[in-house]
Amino acid sequence: MWKGVTLVAVALVLLASLATAQSAPGSSSPDRKVNSRVSPVYPELAKKMHLQGTVRVEAVVRPNGTVKSTRVLGGNPVLVVAATDAVGKWKFETAAGETTEIVQLTFVPQ
Repeated sequence: MWKGVTLVAVALVLLASLATAQSAPGSSSPDRKVNSRVSPVYPELAKKMHLQGTVRVEAVVRPNGTVKSTRVLGGNPVLVVAATDAVGKWKFETAAGETTEIVQLTFVPQ
């Protein structure tokens, strides 16, 4: 009997902490506006190989709008360095707290 009650109590605590974590300020945002966008430099190797593709980057943005850190979520390894370098230089609108933004950059052969 006590095992069942304990299990339910633990489940409720986990659900409550999950709900709190999801609503915590600064954990994510509904897309902060980009005030200044730097275009990625198309890598020479990608040009030679006629590579194209999309790179998804997660950017942690400080309250003042500067990018604190970036993390690659997916994309061609030849393109990811150019994508993270560019996103790291972007400026977002200011906000009350730190947010996490998902950015998608598309590379097309030039």
